[in-house]
Amino acid sequence: MSGNLYVVAAPSGAGKTTLVRLLLEREPGVNLSISYTTRGPRPGEQNGREYHFVDVETFKGMIDRQEFLEWAEVHGNFYGTSKKWIADQLAAGRDVLLEIDWQGAQQVRSLFPQAIGIFILPPSMEELTRRLTGRGTDAQEVIARRLAAAQAEMRHVGEFDYVIINDQLDQALEDLRAIVRASRLAFPAQRARHAALFDRLI
Repeated sequence: MSGNLYVVAAPSGAGKTTLVRLLLEREPGVNLSISYTTRGPRPGEQNGREYHFVDVETFKGMIDRQEFLEWAEVHGNFYGTSKKWIADQLAAGRDVLLEIDWQGAQQVRSLFPQAIGIFILPPSMEELTRRLTGRGTDAQEVIARRLAAAQAEMRHVGEFDYVIINDQLDQALEDLRAIVRASRLAFPAQRARHAALFDRLI
């Protein structure tokens, strides 16, 4: 496999979705994996764009058929990543980005140990609280649950290769782009992507 697999995780409210969207706009060749989920679409979300929205019965059938690279239950909803789609993309030399939680990242690493793990942190708990409250989409009890979950999730930051502190969005984006660009220049990636050149030169 010659494509890079990027696994980006973060607690809710750290700005992961915004950073990933901006990265995809600025770094051609990075393909976002669209997860399956049983949660309902938020305003403006479209099936097949943000997520593949399915019911619980359909999702559990996919688990039984072992169609997921990883799956997890988060905040009462199921999320999962198509195993075949990821493998096909990497085999074709395409870079793939997974926007998942730490549990999913653990499952991915067990099957793709070469995956590049990136964790996004907020600059403070106060800022994280402000961001979650500012969304205006969740009830107070939901926000409190997300904050408690965020603290538990951040304890897994040491399992990732890179950490970005999302204080200033522009700087955080440049840090994320730097990781992608550097990983593409690593010897295994260059050897796979430019096999004919290496054969001629070496």
